Amino acid sequence: QVQLVESGGGSVQAGGSLRLSCAASGRSISGYVMAWFRQAPGKEREFVAHIDWSGHNTFYADSAKGRFTITRDNAKNTGFLQMNSLKPEDTAVYLCAADTYWGGRESSEYDYWGQGTQVTVSS
Repeated sequence: QVQLVESGGGSVQAGGSLRLSCAASGRSISGYVMAWFRQAPGKEREFVAHIDWSGHNTFYADSAKGRFTITRDNAKNTGFLQMNSLKPEDTAVYLCAADTYWGGRESSEYDYWGQGTQVTVSS
């Protein structure tokens, strides 16, 4: 079992930046693909980005390309999501997820989830 805890959310103005962290415990995160999803009120959970076990391969949703960067530090058992040029439409609860398989962009494909951290972007 892997336990995930997100942090780093907050309220920023449009154009600002936030860095989210996802701290893992229970097992080494090096054996897991890590992903970020987000969910806005009244909307379905949406894939944001994922990163493979080594950190060498990443994939982003179109909404995140060029503005967000997903990274990981296996030695610290932590994943990160750097978010720049934030827009009001980025407002959501951001959730970290992990799974042993690469390629998943649906929430159903991930076995382990954090509780989420709120990101609010004002115009």
